[in-house]
Amino acid sequence: MKSAQILKTKISGPGVTTGVIITFHLWPGLIELLIRSGIDYAIIDLEHLTHSNEMIADCCAIARRADFPVLIRPPEAEFSPIRLAMDLGPCGLLLPYVSSVETMATIQQAVYMAPRGRRRPGGHGNFWVSSYNYESFRSEVEDDLIILPQIENKAGLACVAAIAAHPLTTALAIGPYDLSASLGCCWNPEAPELIRALDTIRTAGEAVGKKTWIIGNPDTLIPRGFRFIGISEPILLMEGALRDLSQRVKQGSSTPSVAELLP
Repeated sequence: MKSAQILKTKISGPGVTTGVIITFHLWPGLIELLIRSGIDYAIIDLEHLTHSNEMIADCCAIARRADFPVLIRPPEAEFSPIRLAMDLGPCGLLLPYVSSVETMATIQQAVYMAPRGRRRPGGHGNFWVSSYNYESFRSEVEDDLIILPQIENKAGLACVAAIAAHPLTTALAIGPYDLSASLGCCWNPEAPELIRALDTIRTAGEAVGKKTWIIGNPDTLIPRGFRFIGISEPILLMEGALRDLSQRVKQGSSTPSVAELLP
């Protein structure tokens, strides 16, 4: 998985790694647009909305051929949803609501073939491998797979050090909104208890040499020590850019010409 290797190298480096989480609309051209934009990765979100399996597999295939990292967030961190997400051909997974080391064991069973797990590979994910013997799946898929367990409640926060240290964990991840709800400060991003929790998670990752993924405003997250960031959802980014451009036009501010906006 060259794309997974590329993303792992970026995550482990000193720079900022930026990506998007695709929730509202998914189409093949979006993946090409993200590649052209210089974004480092994309996560296809299946927790809150669904996209057709054919569309997801096509987008993963485009990304695979371009060595662009595309991950999937399945609806639950349970065996069947994880195994089916793997069959669609991503280079990694963002796992929601990971609350225990036992959940990490379930994830391992779903992403690894025997003897390390119970996955039965199939579907478009098989196009990652050069042959169907076990060593090909292990060396060309499993060993590079990116796994991001998402801490989103008090239970996950309580065992974050063990989740961070788990050998399957590539980097920790945070669901800041759900975490704030669990902490009783939904949605107050500057609540002291939430800030302390974010620092606890990031520090737990750093203690074992792993970064922490979080979605939010880079202007506030980078000064707090986060370097692996989901900057937004693409449709929301477009909405914000169009709103800003419209306001500048109506206010008579300097705006780029159409020719400057086109490639």
